[in-house]
Amino acid sequence: METTAIPKIHDSAQDFMPINGTDYIELYVGNSKQAAHFYKTAFGFQSYAYAGLETGLTDRESYVVIQDKIRLVLTSPLKSGTDIGRHIDQHGDGIKVVALWVDDATYAYNAAMERGAKSYMEPEVMEDETGKIVRSGIYTYGETVHIFVERKDYEGTFMPGFKKWETPDYNPESTGLKYVDHMVGNVGWNKMDYWVEFYEKVMGFVNILSFDDNDISTEYTALMSKVMSNGNGRIKFPINEPAEGKKKSQVEEYLDFYEGEGVQHIAVATDDIITTVRQLRSRGVEFLRVPDTYYDAVMDRVGTIDEDIAPLKELGILVDRDDEGYLLQIFTRPVEPRPTMFFEIIQRKGAQSFGKGNFKALFEAIEREQEVRGTLH
Repeated sequence: METTAIPKIHDSAQDFMPINGTDYIELYVGNSKQAAHFYKTAFGFQSYAYAGLETGLTDRESYVVIQDKIRLVLTSPLKSGTDIGRHIDQHGDGIKVVALWVDDATYAYNAAMERGAKSYMEPEVMEDETGKIVRSGIYTYGETVHIFVERKDYEGTFMPGFKKWETPDYNPESTGLKYVDHMVGNVGWNKMDYWVEFYEKVMGFVNILSFDDNDISTEYTALMSKVMSNGNGRIKFPINEPAEGKKKSQVEEYLDFYEGEGVQHIAVATDDIITTVRQLRSRGVEFLRVPDTYYDAVMDRVGTIDEDIAPLKELGILVDRDDEGYLLQIFTRPVEPRPTMFFEIIQRKGAQSFGKGNFKALFEAIEREQEVRGTLH
């Protein structure tokens, strides 16, 4: 992967550790082989790389699936008593690592540590016949970690220790997912500002948007959110915390069932959300549904858009507009047994915001799901 200069769009970001993009997302899961099959079948990922007993590992195995610029690493323990197994036992299947592609993983690590980060892994060099990768890592909220990945001297498949994983007889077509747009973290009561300061101080990010409980509330529940971004805008991390409401919010539900702070959802971008959502639905992916009455006034609120309203209504796709354009978005139901992690599918038509105009309808849809689960009380 060649590095090119990426323009800085958020001038107030310190950006002392330039980040080129999301390198990979690693999930700890109970059955990595079945999880890989799920993401291939349901979401259109392709087989890419594997590490396990056949590559010399004895404690875990990992399958890597890929779709355009999105790489998911699905990791399971191979024996009892491992940290991976303990993580799954406490949190269920979920995201452990958000890996960030950098030019210099040693510099990124040292810069973060000088600014108060807690070390997850000191810089280490991984080598094979195709080159070397340098990785380092720090802790962030809950047990989530950021690993810095330096790839400039590597030409192999994924990274040393992995072998190419090919499944010639079964590779479902892509559903049009392109890259990670943003990832949302849920943190505990009164912890949002703490983690905002962490990303500002330790990683040089800037707070580009803030939503309080007046922006994100319904009759029953509320939450607060601040969006952190690096200077070039490639990495955006909204951070949510609960707010007081009549009943238990989705963030409280997440914290209860995840048993701690963690990544709530991954937003993945597409260039054609109607086609993508049709394909995902045909493969069994389930989405949240807003009432059809949402579409009665949506065009008055967002104005002219390129898409016809009929397929948006049919599929349950939401629309919002900001000063720079509009966006289309939809949210899956949780993809794990616990009501924790889910995906957002998003298509941006100029808009750089996060769908503030959809918050009320979306959160009411989530509350209906909570009511069915018996967790809205």
